[in-house]
Amino acid sequence: MPPPGLSRAGLWLSRAMSRCVLEPRPPGKRWLVAGLGNPGLPGTRHSVGMAVLGQLARRLGVAESWARDARCAADLALASLGDAQLVLLRPRRLMNNNGRSVARAAELFGLTAENVYLVHDELDKPLGKLALKLGGSARGHNGVRSCISCLSSNAMPRLRVGIGRPAHPDTVQAYVLGRFSPAEQELLPPLLERATDLLLDHIRERSQGPTSLP
Repeated sequence: MPPPGLSRAGLWLSRAMSRCVLEPRPPGKRWLVAGLGNPGLPGTRHSVGMAVLGQLARRLGVAESWARDARCAADLALASLGDAQLVLLRPRRLMNNNGRSVARAAELFGLTAENVYLVHDELDKPLGKLALKLGGSARGHNGVRSCISCLSSNAMPRLRVGIGRPAHPDTVQAYVLGRFSPAEQELLPPLLERATDLLLDHIRERSQGPTSLP
């Protein structure tokens, strides 16, 4: 029986994480993929990064393996991709503090910023557009800014998921915190699939080559 307050999934993850932290792995063979967003607000534009993580977990066969980890205040799932290991992370802190969860998980798994992927919404791209950005500034995104601050680096590769920008600047906050419209929701399934493809292809390529970014 698991200890009080710890689910079977949580107990398995705790044991798996202990093995991951203690057992050495070849450099560049472990990656952290974090879906930025606000916990408790699924279906909103600002949390589309978490939706991508959900699709990624389904693709990798670990959708039922999410477990809360109190050390980094996040839900984690571990998955394999060939010889590589993926640590999937959904923060349980608000967007502006997502970086604290990401940085703590990176520390636990012995990862540098270059091995941490951030998946987040992008106002300056229309819904349906994706872009993989290799490091750089936060571009006004508070979740990315938090990650840069907490990791003391801006080297993280980022998958930017377009959500479009509202016509009036005064409505940006309500827009990003709002749910996708019914018409937009029809575009989400193929978008999430393409985002997952892009992530996995990039991680596979980097797992087979040098550990540094191209």
